[in-house]
Amino acid sequence: MDAPLIFNVQKFSTHDGDGVRTTIFFKGCPLRCHWCHNPESQRYDKELMLHHHKCTACGSCVSRCPEGANQILDGKLFFNRALCTACGNCVDWCPTEAREIVGEEYTVDELVKEAKKDLIFYEQSGGGVTLSGGEVMDMKNFDFVVELCRKLHKEGISVYIDTSGYAPYERFEKILPYVDVFLYDIKRITREEHIEYIGVDNALILENLKRLSDAGAGLYIRIPVIGGVNASPASITRAINFLKENNIKARQINLLPYHDIGKGKYAGLDRPYEDTKMLIPDKNEMEQFKTMFEEHGFSKVYIGG
Repeated sequence: MDAPLIFNVQKFSTHDGDGVRTTIFFKGCPLRCHWCHNPESQRYDKELMLHHHKCTACGSCVSRCPEGANQILDGKLFFNRALCTACGNCVDWCPTEAREIVGEEYTVDELVKEAKKDLIFYEQSGGGVTLSGGEVMDMKNFDFVVELCRKLHKEGISVYIDTSGYAPYERFEKILPYVDVFLYDIKRITREEHIEYIGVDNALILENLKRLSDAGAGLYIRIPVIGGVNASPASITRAINFLKENNIKARQINLLPYHDIGKGKYAGLDRPYEDTKMLIPDKNEMEQFKTMFEEHGFSKVYIGG
C-alpha cells in the first residue's frame, strides 16, 4: 500500500496525550490555520526546508542541484523553490546542515517497530502512541492509518489521534475500534470566523464531534486560545454552550495558549506567517477561561496539554 509521508517521529512526548508517548506526525492537511506551528505538515509532498541562519553561502549546493535551483550572487544564496524537486542531493553536501528534506516514507511495520522500542515507558506512565499531523484523518491512503492503528492496538499499545475532525465520518467509524482517545480540536464555533482563520467551514467538524460523542468515543477537547482572535469570555462561552447543548461527553478539556515557536519554519519554507492579529494570551486570562469551564460543570480542565 502507498504510504503517507511522515515528517517526524517524536519520542518521549508529554504534550500529546497521557503519559510518555511516541508522536507520529503525518504530512498533509486540508486546513490553513493562521497559527499553525507545523507549516511543514500542510502539504502532502516532500519539501526542502532551508534554515537561512545556518547557511554560509559556501556554494556546495549549487553544483549538486540537477535543476539549477541554487545560485550564489554577490556572496548570497538565492534559492528558486519553484525549480526544486526535493531530491535531497544538496542536503547531503551541505556542511552546515542548513538544508533538510521534510517528509519520509515508512511502512506500517517500521512505525510499529519504532513504537515498540518504548513499551516500558508506555507501561510505566500510562502512555502510548499519538498520531498527529497535519491531519491524520485526511490521508489519501487512509487504509495505511487504519492498519497502523490496528497493529498498535494488537500489540497492546494505547492509540490517540490528534485531529481537527475535518474528514468524512465513515473514516472515524472505521478506525474507532482501535483508538482510545481522539484529541479533538475546536478552533472556532462560528462558521464565519472558522472560515476566516482556518480556511474551511466547520459544519462537518462539529457534526463529527457530536456523532463521535454519541458513539462513546474517548474525547479530549482541545481549544487553541489566541489573543486577538478568540481569547475572550464571549468566544469561550460559545464553546462551552456548544459542548453543553449537544451533550458532548468530553473526558477533559485542554486550553492551549498560542505560541509562535514555529514562526521560523515559515521562512525556511518561503511562506508568510500571518501573525499580525495573534498574541500570546495572558496567564490570568487563561486561568479565567479555565474557571469558566469549571463553573459550568467540566471537572477536568487543563491549561496546556
